[in-house]
Amino acid sequence: MSGPERPAGKGAIRTAGAPISWGVCEVPGWGRQLDRSLVLAEMRDVGLTATELGPPGFLPPSPSRCRALLGRYGLRAVGGFVPVVLHDPRYDPLPEVRATMRAFQDGDVEVVVLAAATGGEGYDAKPVLDAGGWKTLLNNLRLILRDAREFGRAVTLHPHVGTMVETPQEVDRVLDGSTVPLCLDTGHLLIGGTDPGELVRRAAGRVAHVHLKDVDAETAGRVREGGLTYTRAVRAGLYRPLGLGDVDVAGIVARLTAAGYAGWYVLEQDVILGPGAASDEDPRWNVRESLAYLEGLS
Repeated sequence: MSGPERPAGKGAIRTAGAPISWGVCEVPGWGRQLDRSLVLAEMRDVGLTATELGPPGFLPPSPSRCRALLGRYGLRAVGGFVPVVLHDPRYDPLPEVRATMRAFQDGDVEVVVLAAATGGEGYDAKPVLDAGGWKTLLNNLRLILRDAREFGRAVTLHPHVGTMVETPQEVDRVLDGSTVPLCLDTGHLLIGGTDPGELVRRAAGRVAHVHLKDVDAETAGRVREGGLTYTRAVRAGLYRPLGLGDVDVAGIVARLTAAGYAGWYVLEQDVILGPGAASDEDPRWNVRESLAYLEGLS
């Protein structure tokens, strides 16, 4: 990867947090799950004013109650991660996604962050997708984008470890076969084998939302080669505070700024809390370090 670059121009970077940085995750058995009042208070205390929603059940399902709760902590919701099966011709994802878009509209949540879920639990394994599955997946993305106009929501697809869109070949197939904007997750892309900086160089115009992570490249390589599951890698400290790993975060921010990107940068470092986990520490440390790093880029 190339050396760090400074962002073009000056101005604040729009930053948000995510409950996963406090270990809050939809995967069964992921680790110790903190109470939402503690997580939201700590988000406020580190200086965040915006967040993604987190997994189902973390925040109230009612859009008005959710918005009111976040407001009590000085926060607003800017997006939400929505894993949904897109590749199975026996399953119609549109009712599920439309319901999500309606709830986001009612709650003033800007960005639907889709992931092409496998249909199983967790992110440690995935099936191989055949030509028919790809045809179904790409057609469903087209239909979802059509429906998004009705609700006025931005829809992005999140390449993600352990989903149907993970590897460089799969990312390219989405770029070439659809017009869906991307959620650029710097960590998941690198772990899956895509250089996120190179992707920004050739497709910055497709980026509509960003999840900023930094990653230990050696551990990421073990995941990519099959020597370590994603869950075990996270437990072992796969993610590092921004600027302390092997992702060229500064260069990515610089290139996106030069391309006119004005969206959110979500600090989303997956952690597992609990005995024996490398990240079983105060989650605020990672977030504070990452925020300080980003402030230095403005």
